Amino acid sequence: MGPAEPVIAFATRTSEPPGLEIRVNFGIFAGREATPAEIDALAEALREKVRDLAIVSEDRHEFDDRSEASVHQVRIEIPADSLPTDEDGLSELRGRLLETAERWAQDCIAERNVELSDA
Repeated sequence: MGPAEPVIAFATRTSEPPGLEIRVNFGIFAGREATPAEIDALAEALREKVRDLAIVSEDRHEFDDRSEASVHQVRIEIPADSLPTDEDGLSELRGRLLETAERWAQDCIAERNVELSDA
C-alpha cells in the first residue's frame, strides 16, 4: 500500500480538548438521530454567537461487564482561543450557547412530532 492510499483504521494521539464542549442528549428525547439539515440549522444559530466551532453528531456505544448502552448525542466544541478570557464573559457565552442548543433540540423534536401526527 502506497503512502497516498487511504486507510480504513488508524491510530492517533488524543488531540487538544475543546475549550468548551456542550453535549445535547438528542436521541434520548427525540428517539432518533439529528438530520444533516438540523445540524446545519444548529450551526447557523450558534454562529451568531461564536465564529469558530465544530459540531459532532454521533452514536455513542458504551460497554462494560454489566451493561451496554447506546445513545445519539450532538456535541458542540468551541476551541479555547475562541472563548472570552474573563469568567463573566465565558459564563454569559456558555449560557447563550446552552439556550440556543436547548431551543434547537426542542424545535427539532416538536417539528418532527408534528410531521408524524399529520401523516
